[in-house]
Amino acid sequence: MTAPSFSLVVATRGRSREIAEFLDSVLAQGRADVEVIIVDQNEDHRVDGVLAPYAGRIALTHLRSAVPNANRARNLGLVHARGAIIAFPDDDCLYPTGLLDRVAALFEQDPDLAVLTGPAASPAGGLGSGRWRQDGGAIDMSNVWTSVIEFNIWLHRRLALDLGGFDEEMGPGTRLGSAEGNDLVLRATVAGRKAIYVPELRVIHPDKRLTDVAVARARLYGRGLGFALRRHGVPAAVWLPFAVRPLGGALLSLAKGRPRDAAYYAMSLLGRAEGYLRGDAAAGRVRPALKGAT
Repeated sequence: MTAPSFSLVVATRGRSREIAEFLDSVLAQGRADVEVIIVDQNEDHRVDGVLAPYAGRIALTHLRSAVPNANRARNLGLVHARGAIIAFPDDDCLYPTGLLDRVAALFEQDPDLAVLTGPAASPAGGLGSGRWRQDGGAIDMSNVWTSVIEFNIWLHRRLALDLGGFDEEMGPGTRLGSAEGNDLVLRATVAGRKAIYVPELRVIHPDKRLTDVAVARARLYGRGLGFALRRHGVPAAVWLPFAVRPLGGALLSLAKGRPRDAAYYAMSLLGRAEGYLRGDAAAGRVRPALKGAT
């Protein structure tokens, strides 16, 4: 059996319709060299009925994981993957038409390229959640924080395995709810691998900025970011703005009578401080390699 060019690992929990919409967007890419690995963390069988209509239309693997941990699910999919390039789309993403062709072309044009990233796109148009660099180019310790989102990371599968995949002590399902993608990309650059950010390479994802969902997650996500900043020993010139901006945002929101926005910024700041001050932050920068299927 010929190995696919792309392996797309989707960790899912609590969603069904969105998975079908994502698979439709993959089919719309018009490529036959793609496999999709669904890692199902649900206690029920909601995903079974969603995937049934796609049998025979796309190379599809359905795995189950009893542990609600996104990075554990991603790593499970990684070790089963066969594609040369791997990505980890969220279960509520959509791929714009031509995305996979663009990714393939960028890797083909630069044999040294190991990691490729792009920003989130809002379904309403423009950029989505996050602070994003305007200019593309090499990713390093100073700009990785505005260059990476987990569902828009593309890298050689062999490299992902050699790096040990995602840190399973970070990300959704843990007390360090974010920045696992930044951590993965930084581990690749520390290993001497070339990583670039392309602003035009966008993946569509629901924009949750300053929503009730964002407020509820702000402290958890902030903790992951603070932890990653400390783990990789970034200088004060890099981490200080991540303290100043939420403080300013909280004060400005209070002055404008926006208590929900103020709560979001305050919880983000608290979480970042908690993550940064963790005693184990420096551990885990080097992880044991994973053994893949081939």
